[in-house]
Amino acid sequence: MAAAGFVSGKIIYEQEGVYIHSSKTNDQDSLISGILRVLEKDAEVIVDWRSLDDALDSSNILYAGKDSSSVVEWTQAPKERALRGPEHVNSYEAEWDMVNTVSFKKKPHTSGDTPSHRNGKSKWSFLFSLTDLKSIKQSKEGMGWSYLVFCLKDDVVLPALHFHQGDSKLLIDSLEKYVVLCESPQDKRTLLVNCQNKSLSQSFENLLDEPAYGLIQKIKKDPYTATMVGFSKVTNYIFDSLRGNDPSTHQRPPSEMADFLSDAIPGLKINQQEEPGFEVITKIDLGDRPVVQRREPVSVEEWTKNIDSEGRILNVDNMKQMIFRGGLSHALRKQAWKFLLGYFPWDSTKEERTQLQKQKTDEYFRMKLQWKSVSEEQEKRNSRLRDYRSLIEKDVNRTDRTNKFYEGQDNPGLILLHDILMTYCMYDFDLGYVQGMSDLLSPLLFVMENEVDAFWCFASYMDQMHQNFEEQMQGMKTQLIQLSTLLRLLDSGFCNYLESQDSGYLYFCFRWLLIRFKREFSFLDILRLWEVMWTELPCKNFHLLLCCAILESEKQQIMEKHYGFNEILKHINELSMKIDVEDILCKAEAISLQMVKCKELPQAVCEILGLQDSEVTTPDSDIGEDENAGRASCPTSAFPSNSLPVLAASGARDDNPTEIPVSPSVSRLTPA
Repeated sequence: MAAAGFVSGKIIYEQEGVYIHSSKTNDQDSLISGILRVLEKDAEVIVDWRSLDDALDSSNILYAGKDSSSVVEWTQAPKERALRGPEHVNSYEAEWDMVNTVSFKKKPHTSGDTPSHRNGKSKWSFLFSLTDLKSIKQSKEGMGWSYLVFCLKDDVVLPALHFHQGDSKLLIDSLEKYVVLCESPQDKRTLLVNCQNKSLSQSFENLLDEPAYGLIQKIKKDPYTATMVGFSKVTNYIFDSLRGNDPSTHQRPPSEMADFLSDAIPGLKINQQEEPGFEVITKIDLGDRPVVQRREPVSVEEWTKNIDSEGRILNVDNMKQMIFRGGLSHALRKQAWKFLLGYFPWDSTKEERTQLQKQKTDEYFRMKLQWKSVSEEQEKRNSRLRDYRSLIEKDVNRTDRTNKFYEGQDNPGLILLHDILMTYCMYDFDLGYVQGMSDLLSPLLFVMENEVDAFWCFASYMDQMHQNFEEQMQGMKTQLIQLSTLLRLLDSGFCNYLESQDSGYLYFCFRWLLIRFKREFSFLDILRLWEVMWTELPCKNFHLLLCCAILESEKQQIMEKHYGFNEILKHINELSMKIDVEDILCKAEAISLQMVKCKELPQAVCEILGLQDSEVTTPDSDIGEDENAGRASCPTSAFPSNSLPVLAASGARDDNPTEIPVSPSVSRLTPA
């Protein structure tokens, strides 16, 4: 144990406003403010609390009277006030500042448990290794601020840490990733550390200590986590994990192992022949695949030229085609995404959009006030709201921090993620919050830099994506079936190989579909990919053709190296952050154009791609009218014949792309 500044390492948990009640003078407790962190360093987990005494003056010292009671206090934290710049004072949202001040905080209630120590600069700071932790004593519920007391194996009892900003549950959750905590038989408030280091790294390795039943239950309870985390680094030991210790299961051939997964994920076991509209896809000559080229992103100048004097967007179809072919320059995204997602109507005037934003701001803050004004006691009686909040806090806490916008535990961006997701639970209480939704929101908030706009863009995106998160998972099941149909048309040999390796259900694409490739591409690439998909060009379900393009790119390695079930899972998941977004967009568009030109496209494929109401008419067609009449309906291209500015056929535009600048100050955000 040492009194020192923070050690370096990977931050697992960080919380400001963690106090030590240092001494008792004149019937008052002096509260020493500090920051608590849990860090990973050199295969060791460190708990580190640092006093802020050196940075404090007398005006910062807080005192709590002995007779103060736990009452509701509506306050606005200094950090919340600091987030607003002078431009916020005159904004419409300033009228709703009251909502942000609604928070139920307990006034201090002291107890006799606080150890008495002599105060001094930096002498209160401490750190210890988690391997030295013996037990944790928790405060009683409803007794003011929650606190924890750490007891080490050498019987050293550290000063109680009082959590003035939120409770201590998140810390306990973080520690339980590394050690098992259980209640003491003698005192339910005391948690004993009674197991070896139990690192929950993002791999299937963390499941290998469990019997097959435990793994299956994890997947049934939370398919999102099981597939997002459990599949991320699949190892060859997966079979041993699934089989467990039952000798009879060791006699089962590996071909049965995929059945464990298909049975485990509720609603996802697929039998295509039992599905409505099932059609046997035979080998069809799709013809040559065209070469596709992409253009530069739409510039501010191009966008401005397509706006009339009242602010309407002109030639919307052409604008969508330009966005599809090249994406948007970052300076345009904040404005253009609102149109692409349907928050702003394409034919609206600037004045109409201003009124719409005012209306939507009112609506948003009314919903936010609903959950903000729920007291702790009320929330205890509302299990659904309590569960939503718990899931949101866990998801927000594991938001990708590689983007500077979300760096740090108490970053305003993370706070806004939490508030928007809680408000969405009021907007759609039946669906509520399901793990994975925060992945869809974080890029939207990054681009919008505004709480209200981000919420309504997210709500519009969820209108497209809600089936992915419904309890019966019918949306996911449908997409996997459709993807299998498309892949079989493109390459029946590859499909047969996947089926021979018990991978025909394409479960390794689950994560791609669930959150639209959010974990497969870099943060900046996903901005490009999503805006292209939001144009809804060149056909319906274009994201499935993106899946086909990725799988087609990996086919050779999978088949030549004779990958089996778990090798395929491992290989696909390790593609994350290694896929060239422009190359895949080119390939997927080329596939769509290839299908458009096919004269014998199966009806099932036409329906998947939304092409069933058109007929192919090509200039070089020598098929007579009577012959055409008997053929299945087929598509025409979504693009006009005139070409757009293009770049290299590979789709690569810049070997050294410029990083999108992040606001130098998060005060540009408009939190509410």
